[in-house]
Amino acid sequence: MCARLRKADIDGCAGTVDELIPIVNQIRQKWPKVKILLRADSGFCREDILAWCEANDVGYVIGLAKNAVLLREIEKDLAKAQKKFEKTGKATRVFKDFQYSTKDSWSRKRRVIAKAEHLEKGSNPRFVVTSLPSRQMGARYIYERTYCARGNMENRIKEQQLGLFADRTSTATMHANQLRLYFSSVAYVLMQALRRSGLKDTKLADAQCETIRLKLLKIGAQIQVTVRRVWFRMAGGYPYLDAFAQVYTNLQTIPLRS
Repeated sequence: MCARLRKADIDGCAGTVDELIPIVNQIRQKWPKVKILLRADSGFCREDILAWCEANDVGYVIGLAKNAVLLREIEKDLAKAQKKFEKTGKATRVFKDFQYSTKDSWSRKRRVIAKAEHLEKGSNPRFVVTSLPSRQMGARYIYERTYCARGNMENRIKEQQLGLFADRTSTATMHANQLRLYFSSVAYVLMQALRRSGLKDTKLADAQCETIRLKLLKIGAQIQVTVRRVWFRMAGGYPYLDAFAQVYTNLQTIPLRS
């Protein structure tokens, strides 16, 4: 819904609210009652973003950079996790839920979830701030099931960058590079549609873009055009012929929209 090329000399989250407004509006035009949740890393933990979400009924689970105040809040929990690790030899997590506000930048107190974790390499505390009420979701669930799922989102971004060349921005102007990013984004949307409809029930149903390109799209063939038909001749040794035929069949069954 949005792919924006940005300058390198600005805050990483600058302009986020301006991008959120049309995205949220589009979603609500299609699904008025749907619940929307913003999930992001600590680079997006800014007052203007949090306040906008709260004012527009958009939930959020956003990473929060650790500081001395937050670490003091979970000193006992870190010690508890370390003690359990020393006893079992296994990574240990203890979660804590509390209200917190920064000294100057936040306008109000907000719910913070802390993960006091001890690993073989040592202490590994992490924090997130969320608008989700404690009566609705527990601390562990929000951190492990909601916030950590952000990693899958980042994998999709990397997939577009590596498999569909979203990072190929080597032209001289921002406008030209933005156009390249748009082309890559359109290609990703088409690839998603191919996965959802064409690759259904095949071995490549969960394949990444790079794999689909190499095994289904970037293949050699001989094309002969005659008066009555177009002949498409593939190599007899092509190893994914069955999958290719299944994809073709799947695509043929999709009803055409007027």
